[in-house]
Amino acid sequence: MPSFWMLFACAMFALSGALVKLAYDLGASLSQTVLLRGLPSIVIILIWALWTHRRVTPPRWTPHIARNIAGGLAMWLSFYAMANLPLSMAFSLNYTGPLFIAGWTIIRGDMQRDAVRLTAVVLGFLGVIAILQPTIQQEQWFAGVVGLLSGACAAIAWMQLRQLGQAKEPEWRTVLIFSVFTSLSSLAALAVEGWTDLSASTWSALVGMGLLGMLGQLALTRAYGSGSTLLTAALHYSTIVFATFLGFALWGDRPGALAGLGIALVIASGILSSWNTLRQNRKARQAKPALTPESNTS
Repeated sequence: MPSFWMLFACAMFALSGALVKLAYDLGASLSQTVLLRGLPSIVIILIWALWTHRRVTPPRWTPHIARNIAGGLAMWLSFYAMANLPLSMAFSLNYTGPLFIAGWTIIRGDMQRDAVRLTAVVLGFLGVIAILQPTIQQEQWFAGVVGLLSGACAAIAWMQLRQLGQAKEPEWRTVLIFSVFTSLSSLAALAVEGWTDLSASTWSALVGMGLLGMLGQLALTRAYGSGSTLLTAALHYSTIVFATFLGFALWGDRPGALAGLGIALVIASGILSSWNTLRQNRKARQAKPALTPESNTS
């Protein structure tokens, strides 16, 4: 059942990304897209929290602020990439977060002798080169760099999410605060650039995008909370497969052989990095001395 929730989440994220691209093609601005991505989550989660008498404000704001800055920037950058690149390419670049995390630990010297993590970094790096270099058009290079930066920002946000999880912060409140933050950032942008009139079809795409994104987030939380972390992390990359299919079905985007190989390398790098992180965490837990009655008498 957890595998089903993960695959469902990936399908929802891919469909939501397709609607981001469609809404942009229909005339929606990036600010409007970000706003409508967060509003459904705010309304539905806030009503549920108030109805069940749950505390909406967190005990500590600092980790939420750090997570929202990185995560909000990742969302803005990824939406820009989705709007201006083939969908499979945009998702592949956004999913390079584990590559940046692995690279950062190697640079810090934490994993200098970890051959598995180093292999993951090399595979991911080669995958990014294969995606960008042979297939991207001259006018798409900026969007490609933006998509890669979204992966770096997503990596920072994931590390902050880990700290929130260790602090026992409930997932619903993390999603709610993030949605509020991104919506406020979009309102600030709209105050500068103004509101663009939208057609009924554009509104439909934006509302659908927000609802599907919220369903994906809830299903993702359910999958990680009830299943094998390694299997769930591996299945997470099926979003790229769904996005590739949608890109071909809706826009006729067909990755070339080398770009397809690059996407496969990014997926392999992410799965290998996730597996290695879990392996390291398991070793660290096993290395901790067991608590004995003698050690607890002080």
